[in-house]
Amino acid sequence: MATTILYVIGNLDVGGAERHLVQVLPRLAERLECRPVIYTISYKGKLAPVLERAGIQVIEPFCATTLRNLPAALAKSIVLVSSVNTFCFLLLRLRPAIVHFFLPEAYLLGGICSLVFGNRIRIVSRRSLNCYQLKHPFFARVERWLHPRMNAVLGNSKAVIKELREEGVKEDRLGLLYNGIDHALFNDLPARSSVRQNLGINERVLLMVCVANLIPYKGHADLIHALGGIRAELPDDWAIAMVGLDSGLGAELRAMAKRQGVAKHILWLGERSDVISIYAASEIGVLCSHQEGFSNSVLEGMAAGAAMVVTDVGGNAEAVLNGECGLVVPAHDPSALGRAILTLVRDSDMRRRIACAGQLRVAEKFSLDSCVIQYAGLYRALLSDPGCVVQEAIDAASDGNEVSTNE
Repeated sequence: MATTILYVIGNLDVGGAERHLVQVLPRLAERLECRPVIYTISYKGKLAPVLERAGIQVIEPFCATTLRNLPAALAKSIVLVSSVNTFCFLLLRLRPAIVHFFLPEAYLLGGICSLVFGNRIRIVSRRSLNCYQLKHPFFARVERWLHPRMNAVLGNSKAVIKELREEGVKEDRLGLLYNGIDHALFNDLPARSSVRQNLGINERVLLMVCVANLIPYKGHADLIHALGGIRAELPDDWAIAMVGLDSGLGAELRAMAKRQGVAKHILWLGERSDVISIYAASEIGVLCSHQEGFSNSVLEGMAAGAAMVVTDVGGNAEAVLNGECGLVVPAHDPSALGRAILTLVRDSDMRRRIACAGQLRVAEKFSLDSCVIQYAGLYRALLSDPGCVVQEAIDAASDGNEVSTNE
């Protein structure tokens, strides 16, 4: 019987960790001959059907749909009880060999519950910096209590690993496992001209794109101020596509763009399923976050051939080597961001060189196949020896020396 691996996450709405699982799990199931099952502790989410079509079971709490229709104050506590009960039931029924938690909410709820049900292997993936802990010091203490009870604590950037180390995670439990990009997604993209036509812009327009949900820490305000600061030096025909879900900041950003004199150049596209095509039709990609773990959006922009400008937070500078395959600027600095954008606008040769170098770096360093191989190697090593050195297991898989097991 195939080994069951239970993945626990808040939901499968569109986000970096959620999209990561959607890409990784079908391939991992084939490579490891395992049975991945996903438990979403609130509700399934928009991406669940993608995994279900691939034959991967997605389970939500008992009566999740009904509970969501209750008044918010009442639903919150009832959903929590339902989530705990469902998760405990799944641990007993599925008897997973491995339980893998993604993101803080799943870690806090699932990590505590899983300790009650035997000696299964427990893994947590931290995919952001720990800024969220500042608002929730009690939960931060719970996470630190859980860390030594995990067989593996994974980060997706050196910056995340550094914070986990500072939180007291032992070196032999730590593992750096980068995100991976599925290069097949970049084959047979629509023609650049047709993408631009659908956006309502022509070939002469210098197009930039920022892919990030409209939430404060993504730095859209910095970007609008940066563009306002350089607008007199930009060509007449330029536009920037703002792609991302409006989480309540849209009206404020639109007003800000009007005050900065750049409103007519901004395309507010909302949430899109054709992000890669928009990147491929653009000259410059921008990510100006104040915090990140490791951004899939940056990798997608590089792989699609956009010259990237990113802020020096999280793993951005690990993906984008400054001056070689993109430009890296300080966070919270609209002036530096504007100067970097203007540099690429003015120098088309540099833009093309950086874009080509970015595509090559993603292909060599951040492939989905490599990511899946590392997951599989780590799982095999832990199944063979739950106390194995995590980073050594990941590195061995990368080198083709992963542990074999009959699990």
